[in-house]
Amino acid sequence: MPIRKDSNGRPVISQVQPVAAITGGELYIRGKGLATAERPHVTIGEVPAPVVVGSNSLVVVKVPEGASAGDLIIENGDRTSDAWTCDIGIQIAENLHPVTSPAVDAIGNIYTTFSGSRGQKVPVAVYRIDLNFNLMPFINDMMNATGIAIGRDGLIYISSRFDGIVYQVTPSGNMSVFVEGMGVATGIVFDNENNLYVGDRSGTIFKISPSRQIFVCATMEPSISAYHLAWGTDQHLYVSGPTTSSFDSIYRVADNGDVETYYRGLGRPQGMAFDAEGNLYSSASYMGRKGIVKITPDRKADLFVSGPGIVGLTFSPSRAMIVATTSAIFRVDVGIRGAQYA
Repeated sequence: MPIRKDSNGRPVISQVQPVAAITGGELYIRGKGLATAERPHVTIGEVPAPVVVGSNSLVVVKVPEGASAGDLIIENGDRTSDAWTCDIGIQIAENLHPVTSPAVDAIGNIYTTFSGSRGQKVPVAVYRIDLNFNLMPFINDMMNATGIAIGRDGLIYISSRFDGIVYQVTPSGNMSVFVEGMGVATGIVFDNENNLYVGDRSGTIFKISPSRQIFVCATMEPSISAYHLAWGTDQHLYVSGPTTSSFDSIYRVADNGDVETYYRGLGRPQGMAFDAEGNLYSSASYMGRKGIVKITPDRKADLFVSGPGIVGLTFSPSRAMIVATTSAIFRVDVGIRGAQYA
């Protein structure tokens, strides 16, 4: 968006970063005349946004409850800036407990979990959110539902970190065992040949062929919480496994099992997804700011979505980003085509 010219001492917004946010996220507004003697008043879609930092050239605001995609405006005394359009995520479900990325089928239904603490039996383990954003129970009888992936066969695959089983579920909710013995099974993802990868957070990445043959794809350092997996547009497996460090890595795994550090410098990277252009998105902290980090194919990183408690993301057929926090699901209309729809 071009820099707007100053007019009669009005606040001038030249940049808002990042490009998108959810409730609780912080937007960095840069420009001139943003704050003088008085504390500026900021609204996002007509909802007042709390000001965290206010200066003449930088204002930091927190995205309030109830804010939606719309115009961001700064008022400084009796002077008002031009509007700046912001992508603000809309909460579409709450009272959940995802621990990694949700999954979206070819129609646009979203699948997410109420994972619970280890060994906790919850009334509903997996929910489905339909195209009208109705939240409906999908799977009841499962302990610690963790990773979710959609197969080429249209079936839903769900890992359990409690029993080390990956379950296969029909769209109507009929469940059967697909493979077992996966250790502390966490993240799962399919490659382009319909092989399923399963992350055992104790140190193994398994590869399961369509005929259910089990191979050890790679071995890695154990994770304190989970392995999160994504299949790259370069036909490599990508793995994040958060540790106690604030300078964690995302790893790339070759077909022969070789593991290399793809990007280092994230805080607690978790769920990941690729867009059709080969950009990798990871829920993480970057330079002290929490949200979703975009890493380009030449490995340049920047915060793309600001927000607290984000554990994963995926893309929908309508080019929206579906974002999971520790308790809710958001839809952010970013207009990006996910790699799975390329």
